[in-house]
Amino acid sequence: MVQFGTAGIRGSITDRVTPAVALAVGQAVGQLVTETAPGDDAAPPEIVIGRDGRTSGPALAAAAEAGVASAGALPVGIGQVPTPTLAFASRSRHGLMVTASHNPPTDNGIKCFVDGSEFDRQREKIVERYVDEDAPPADWDRWQSVVRADRLPDYREAVADYSRAFGTDCDGLRIAVDCGTGVAANATPAVLRELGATVIGVNATVDGHFPARPSKPTPETLAEFRELLADGAFDLGVAHDGDGDRIVIVDGNGEIVHEDTILALLAGHYTRQYVAEHGADAPTPVVVTTPNASGRIDEQVTAAGGRVDRVQLGGLHEGIAATADDEPVVFAAEPWKHIHPGLGGWIDGVASAAVIARLVADEGLSTLREPITERPYRKVSCGCPDERKPAAMDQLENALPERFPEADVSLDHGIRLSFDDDSWLLVRPSGTEPYIRLYAESDDVDALVETAEGAIGSVVDA
Repeated sequence: MVQFGTAGIRGSITDRVTPAVALAVGQAVGQLVTETAPGDDAAPPEIVIGRDGRTSGPALAAAAEAGVASAGALPVGIGQVPTPTLAFASRSRHGLMVTASHNPPTDNGIKCFVDGSEFDRQREKIVERYVDEDAPPADWDRWQSVVRADRLPDYREAVADYSRAFGTDCDGLRIAVDCGTGVAANATPAVLRELGATVIGVNATVDGHFPARPSKPTPETLAEFRELLADGAFDLGVAHDGDGDRIVIVDGNGEIVHEDTILALLAGHYTRQYVAEHGADAPTPVVVTTPNASGRIDEQVTAAGGRVDRVQLGGLHEGIAATADDEPVVFAAEPWKHIHPGLGGWIDGVASAAVIARLVADEGLSTLREPITERPYRKVSCGCPDERKPAAMDQLENALPERFPEADVSLDHGIRLSFDDDSWLLVRPSGTEPYIRLYAESDDVDALVETAEGAIGSVVDA
């Protein structure tokens, strides 16, 4: 059985994302694509397949290629690339990316793409059903052979070209890039050098064991990188996760810039840019984000003449599709994960690095941050086994309002409590790890978190 989470299929390579699973998913996606392709006389539809740097990647990618080929679709292997490169290559076709993003090296995963965007839930359900049905492969004379292609140069050029609308060249800008021995090493340093920056790559060779630091960039795992920047030799620091879709920004003093401040900075800029180009009478520009994102985003977007739509975590693509029919979506993001609609419909940390670098070169990071109100914000991961999550969330729907009777409660995307002083907290289950996530923003955030943690702990441990 195959089941998609909020970020594709992800987990241990020994019991969840095995070669058999990769084969089955490849065949299922191939079946989905060939069923909707033109008639028998047309060329077989292409499915591009990439992988990150994990040691299990070559075997899983080969299995996925075999599945695609056996369904009568043409597998195009593009090798070891960042996830946004695979998404870029999937425009006008389908794609499979073998990656577990920021998970440990013992894990791997599969993300499915169509025309540059991740599969929506409807397509994922079709793949799940096809895998369960275990349909036979295509007739022997429709099986395809794998084609090899290099899509990295075109992707890097596209990102550099796209960023040119966001400020001056980066001549004189000094940037350190911690790639975490992930596949962003194949893209971000080269793109930033193309923009004119002086770039020092840190952990910039690909190694699927992630020997330099854990793949997930956090204040703790970036401690050495932050020390490097604290010496004052760089204007900007950029750090990525294992597959290059996530980005962390570090200032010239070695301090991490809060993810929601970066989101607000970009959202405000995109909104102002749209209004300046189209005028106040044009449709209202929209920024799509998630319930865990800070109110500072709303403040920047509203002041610039736009509005914010919130969707469930993992639902940015659906949110864009639902809104774009009536109003232009100029930016979409979860914290540290950004979609630049003018470039494409995928999450892209490399593009974010290029856009932010140009903005910093033009105005300076401190100037960009100055108009953003940064209230105290905390994010906490509360341990909870996967099998306990549904019951725990059901109980918390009552337990949290009992602890905070003065709050307004929304159950649209987890459990969100809003207070009269603009404080808020959100509780939701992680879709990829054994945690219940707690997010809170308040002038007295520690007290808010302490009370909420107590409620979560009492329910999980019951």
